[in-house]
Amino acid sequence: MYTIPTPPSTSRFAYTALLALAAAFVAPLALAQTWPGKSVTLVVGTPAGGSVDAYARALADQLARQTGGTFIVENKAGANGNLSADHVLAAAPDGHTLWISTQAMFTINPSVYPNLRWKQSDFKPIAKGIESPLVLVTHPSVPARTLPELVKWAAANPKKAAYASFSPGTPSHFLGFQLNERMKLDMVHIPYKGSAPQIADLLGGQVLLGFTQLQAALPQVQSGKLNAIAVTSKERTKFLPEVPTLAELGHPDLSSTVWFGLAAPSAAPKVVLDQIAAATVKAQASPEFKARLEAQGFDVPQEQGEAFAATIAAETARWAQVVKATGFRANE
Repeated sequence: MYTIPTPPSTSRFAYTALLALAAAFVAPLALAQTWPGKSVTLVVGTPAGGSVDAYARALADQLARQTGGTFIVENKAGANGNLSADHVLAAAPDGHTLWISTQAMFTINPSVYPNLRWKQSDFKPIAKGIESPLVLVTHPSVPARTLPELVKWAAANPKKAAYASFSPGTPSHFLGFQLNERMKLDMVHIPYKGSAPQIADLLGGQVLLGFTQLQAALPQVQSGKLNAIAVTSKERTKFLPEVPTLAELGHPDLSSTVWFGLAAPSAAPKVVLDQIAAATVKAQASPEFKARLEAQGFDVPQEQGEAFAATIAAETARWAQVVKATGFRANE
């Protein structure tokens, strides 16, 4: 049996230091080969109970099944998701703290926050998880069932016509701005802090129209409590097949979807990033994951890696132009 010879006493200190250095190098390398090597935290930049949270918890459950690991969802709301990004980057970049991002956080925040503490390059896009159009809805008191009728009513009722967004600096805000500008209207923007309060005031008639998330509006539209004028996807959604798209109505450049997806710190080892990507793609392709989220009104795309990164780049450029046109800057 071979044993490591004991070094001379004069070099024992250097020998001990060398062993410690080797252990420090080998330990992370061994951990990288067995991701997850400890519990994984999925950090969500919105409060618990919302649409983003629903995706995060579905993904956490499926990743736990796929890998046998422990996955925890942690909500770090604030600054339209920027606090959650900062929190992820403050953790060790070992693949055990990941970011659940939204389209607005990843592609719009860099244009609206002048002193952002993180950059897109700090994150590696892993996979788009779910996607959905917005829907332009009105309160039933608005005597309009089509976009031309809505535009005519808004022009004739400037004191009543205001559009609600579920948050400033999101597609809900900017699509309302673009519609306002294009139709030469004088609608005031009423921002909310989430889809729930936006929908509540739309239902109550405190604000009479707005672009909102399909999942939040769907039961209200189906029950007749809100009227759907148009959806923002390029093609009609299977969840409201009778509602036309803005593209059909002559405004293809207003087509837009919102999405939620998974990103990891770019500083994580490549072998870890590869394992995260493989596990996520497998999890999101599972019938259970798709059925759970489609039941809530979401589409479940299969977009990951370079294709997902290309989507992010294209959307970042698009929204940067819109933000510039509005002159909007978010409060810190």
